[in-house]
Amino acid sequence: MTAADASPGPAPARRETLTRRVRLLVTATIAYNVIEAVVALAAGASASSTALIGFGLDSLVEVSSAAAVAWQFSARDHAVRAAREKRTLRIIAVSFFALAGYVTVDAMRALTGTGEAGPTTTGIVLAAVSLAVMPFLSAAQRRAGRELGSASAVADSRQTLLCTYLSAVLLLGLLANATLGWSWADPLAALVIAAVAVKEGRAAWRGDGCCASPGPSMVRTADREGAGRGCDLGCPCCV
Repeated sequence: MTAADASPGPAPARRETLTRRVRLLVTATIAYNVIEAVVALAAGASASSTALIGFGLDSLVEVSSAAAVAWQFSARDHAVRAAREKRTLRIIAVSFFALAGYVTVDAMRALTGTGEAGPTTTGIVLAAVSLAVMPFLSAAQRRAGRELGSASAVADSRQTLLCTYLSAVLLLGLLANATLGWSWADPLAALVIAAVAVKEGRAAWRGDGCCASPGPSMVRTADREGAGRGCDLGCPCCV
């Protein structure tokens, strides 16, 4: 490796600023998702809505994901935060897989006639609000995480972005049920939620996103096509 191949990453002062920003965004994400989970689970149980219950469980998964990132970034020393990276990603991935498993089973039960979802105005309003709020939180955390070269911060931002997609799916399913009486649209939306959760869980387990931006230990490595790419030696996707 030559001197030109290495990248110093953000300066210490900039890194500290970005770290504080990630902590603030994670705190905001946790606070919002706790409220979202309580409302979604209560409304979902009342309406027997598998999609809404799955959405509420996703909010709890996102809380656990954000809490894991908060734990990682609670360390003052950059080396300690880097050492916690892989464990944090594993927590995020397992949370996604658990969500997908539960929602799939519940959705299949609903599709086979075990229960029929009723309309819920509360769920529709919640989905619409989340669709408006989540993109901003996700984009801000993703920018900070990429500049830091933090896979876990990027993965958590992707989970927040997932909430945006799920909000859109949920909103369509709930509106179809409420306006057209398509009760099957609710468990179908839940299965979409489960499929996306599996995809994001796999990405987090592999550590996708950790090479999105140069970090302090970045070097140039050869990818499968033979072209060079920036890669962090301490990142699971570069192993």
